[in-house]
Amino acid sequence: MGSVPMDRLNFACVSRNYFNMPIWIAHDTGLFSEEGLAVAIEHIESVDEVTDRLRQGHAQLVYGISEHVVLDHEAGGSQQIIGGNVNRLPFSLISQNTIKTIADLRGKIIGVSSLEAGSSSLIIELLKQSGLSYPGDYRMEAVGPILSRWEKLQSGAIDAGLQGAPLNYIAMDQGYHSLCEPRHMIPDFQFTSLHVNHDWAEARHDLIIRFMRAFIRAHQWFGNHRDGARAIAMARTGISAHYADRAWDDYVADAIFPADGNTSTEALQSLINISGLIRAIPNRIKTRADDYINRRYWQEALSSLG
Repeated sequence: MGSVPMDRLNFACVSRNYFNMPIWIAHDTGLFSEEGLAVAIEHIESVDEVTDRLRQGHAQLVYGISEHVVLDHEAGGSQQIIGGNVNRLPFSLISQNTIKTIADLRGKIIGVSSLEAGSSSLIIELLKQSGLSYPGDYRMEAVGPILSRWEKLQSGAIDAGLQGAPLNYIAMDQGYHSLCEPRHMIPDFQFTSLHVNHDWAEARHDLIIRFMRAFIRAHQWFGNHRDGARAIAMARTGISAHYADRAWDDYVADAIFPADGNTSTEALQSLINISGLIRAIPNRIKTRADDYINRRYWQEALSSLG
């Protein structure tokens, strides 16, 4: 008797960083397989390209920069946030060891993932709180996501950049300096989330519910399996057990990943308000976070799990 065919999905995400743990867990522990899904995960070294792949239909679901959904709506698109990812900031602002304070960034180059969205908004707000204004006091350069920023920092191409756990700890242990911990300054900020095109998802309701069941279970699994998470993080990213554990401890203690896979209205509203003011988009600051979130799939999947 032949095996039952699996429904195939393409999933795109940014680089091989710790943000992707729930999707790796769902894949590597067989949660997707249990739902009859064969999910191919593509790791891309550009936050903008991840969104492009969703827009063009090359990927059906993505872990993307949450602000990209807002930008898509403003351009008349149909992308939606249907699940959470990085609901609280896991970063440290890491600098060359000669730079000891945020004031020392005057005239320096800060690496960001994109000038249009994501870490650039965050950098502008963080430095504004410490008295530095953009673009007069410093430069930003789009150098890619966390792994790219780490390479640029090591080569001296940038003076500072946001580094997520555990790369922030690796950097500090190698003599680089932490200028601030952004989540202490901005407690709620929806940095990345689970995105889909509305029309595609509406036509495949059952498929999305099955995906979301695995997605929710992966978040629950993460918080209860430190040893298992360590093994997956080491295999997927190449980090040591010590740093895998430090990342897990941070993510669980501060609820950086939502325990149930949900999106945070408060965190997305914080993103909207900050980015709207920074980018001088008056219409954005009048919008509500829930205008960009479709929780229907998440709610139905959660209810079916009992």
